[in-house]
Amino acid sequence: MMEESIKTFNDFSTYLSLHFPYKVQKISINAGFSCPNRDGTKGRGGCTYCNNKSFSPAYGVGTKTVSEQLKEGINFFSHKYADMKYLAYFQSYTNTYADVESLIPLYEEALAYPNVVGIIVSTRPDCMSDELLDYFEKIDKTHFVLIEYGVESTLNKTLERVNRQHTFEKSSATIIKTSQRGIPVGAHMILGLPGESYQEILSHASTLSALPLTTIKLHQLQIVKGTAMAKEYKLLPESFHIFELKEYVDLCVDFSELLNPDFYIERFASQSPKELLIAPNWGIKNHELAQKVIKRFKERNTYQGRLFNR
Repeated sequence: MMEESIKTFNDFSTYLSLHFPYKVQKISINAGFSCPNRDGTKGRGGCTYCNNKSFSPAYGVGTKTVSEQLKEGINFFSHKYADMKYLAYFQSYTNTYADVESLIPLYEEALAYPNVVGIIVSTRPDCMSDELLDYFEKIDKTHFVLIEYGVESTLNKTLERVNRQHTFEKSSATIIKTSQRGIPVGAHMILGLPGESYQEILSHASTLSALPLTTIKLHQLQIVKGTAMAKEYKLLPESFHIFELKEYVDLCVDFSELLNPDFYIERFASQSPKELLIAPNWGIKNHELAQKVIKRFKERNTYQGRLFNR
């Protein structure tokens, strides 16, 4: 547990401070990848909740080169701190979904860019080859590396319902295999997917806590325009539970109490663009929600891992 005067959970900035004596900022990269759940390899239409525009920043346009996107992103953030360094965040779609001969030059281009000190690669657990793990294991010795896997749920009934096209067992096996290489691993989870009870959502925390994860990202289920889930929500709104803000804040605290205290929580929420978001419309930014979660931790005199059993 972190000291009460700082925070009652392990945050991502603390993790970064263990690696860097200066400020670092993630720069999102859209390298033009597709997804096996869109191109027909595994499925078509993608996961029912996914509209990639909802999490791709304006400067991350796939037609631009990696260097061009880094330049624009760094120009955007460089006014904050004069000595800031950067992490190239391969974010959009599935960032290991191509042949190794195509992928490695993109990662190398990012690592060679001035003031870039590492990479974060977001991908699916069913799109990581041993050859790529060999590469990440190698560069992890000289650069910061973090591989993020979209787990989303630990329940196969949910993964099937949202058309994820992989099982939780696949997520678990890939996380373990990556960690065994000494590579830091993150998991991405969506809280509130349709059909999951409150207790089932909390069960994710206990299940994930048994895995060798470094970081975890949480965010609320968002109903976004242009998705299959938006159509389902319009036709069958009663099959969804859209969290009220206060209720979701308590969920984050409940979830964290069960979570392995060694994990670093990168975020509690995500924020889709207003023009795309159908629900929930809380009207606050991510950092404001995080402050509400911190306040609720303190009001309840609790902390990350309080109910965790090793």
